[in-house]
Amino acid sequence: MNIALFTDTYYPEINGVANSVYILKNELEQIGHTVYVFTTTTPGSPEYEHNVFRVPSMPFALITERRVGIFYQPRLASIIKKLDLDLIHTHTEFSLGIFGRIMAKELKLPMVHTYHTIYEDYTHYLTNFKTLDKRAKAFARVFTKVCCNTVEQVIVPTQKVKDLLLTYSVHKEISIVPTGVNLKKFNPALYSQEDVMELKKQYNIQEQDKIMLYLGRVSKEKNIGEIIESMPQYMRERENVKFVIVGSGPEMENLKQMVTERNLDGRILFTGAQPWDNIGLFYRMGDVFVSGSTSETQGLTYIEAMAAGLPIVARRDRCLDDILVPGWNGYDFTDRKGLLEGLDAVLFSSSGIAYGENARKNVQKLSTEAFARNVEKVYEEVMKRDAISKKREEYESRKIRRLFRR
Repeated sequence: MNIALFTDTYYPEINGVANSVYILKNELEQIGHTVYVFTTTTPGSPEYEHNVFRVPSMPFALITERRVGIFYQPRLASIIKKLDLDLIHTHTEFSLGIFGRIMAKELKLPMVHTYHTIYEDYTHYLTNFKTLDKRAKAFARVFTKVCCNTVEQVIVPTQKVKDLLLTYSVHKEISIVPTGVNLKKFNPALYSQEDVMELKKQYNIQEQDKIMLYLGRVSKEKNIGEIIESMPQYMRERENVKFVIVGSGPEMENLKQMVTERNLDGRILFTGAQPWDNIGLFYRMGDVFVSGSTSETQGLTYIEAMAAGLPIVARRDRCLDDILVPGWNGYDFTDRKGLLEGLDAVLFSSSGIAYGENARKNVQKLSTEAFARNVEKVYEEVMKRDAISKKREEYESRKIRRLFRR
């Protein structure tokens, strides 16, 4: 098949959507498909990328680390019309997603859409007023419903998201296809103990320190503040525990201020954004991956952390149903007591439970190869339905023409 992927974020950006689309392109090509990506210009992107087309873009006003591109570019549209595409797959509801919809309509192609982001969890970027926030959330639900009901099929990463879309009255076929992770990239055996110690030295971390790790976007919906709020007494009683936050985002300065006010400078460390190629080493530095987020559609960083051999201690969320087994590869929590008990069990318990080893075992099913094969099955189903629909339309047209001949 000739497939076009439309996305507002792509490699070398570091986020779940960019990673998902990058993996999908590479794996679909490995099994014989021709894949084109249409995305935004990104600082630091490679000079040459095979079958990747970028449109001029600028930082998105509300989330400045994300970019928004031109909704329609005639020059690029003329190129797309010559590619003999079989199917269009959008990964955004906005600029490039709109471009993809326009091209699908012009070329009469079937369209698949992956719903990556629960927008009602992000409305705080639009308004600080509760009454307006309720309206914004209502709009987000209606907007999502319209976007999903105007494609041939929707892909979501977890049952949690499928159930949410059903409450929005999405009536199109919804397939659950978890994004795969390049498990080899996060194999702890790739990094020597010397590599890990060298990285720890950069942040004044001692060999005997126990490292709580968060890696991802530093933003309000990730609820990192809840973890920090729980740390003053915990860290006073456990002098060798440190919390390392890897990533950047709009909440960074607020969180740094929280840390200073609680006299936790030197115990809670901010590394800022790190190059994608170094992320595996940062996971290797941790002893436990910690998150207070409930805004994830799948939680790729949880899977990456597990692939790196880290147990998880995370706020209870349905996106973790298939990967987190409390007491076996980590713990979930609903309050501060549960968070601290989970941390103690993983970091200090002598129970003999191989949390890290169990974590690695549990994510082996989420390979990038399986991800691409499952998406390919969705494409095949959509293509069959589209072929039947076109035959039906042709048959109905012939019937109408015959009636007029009489």
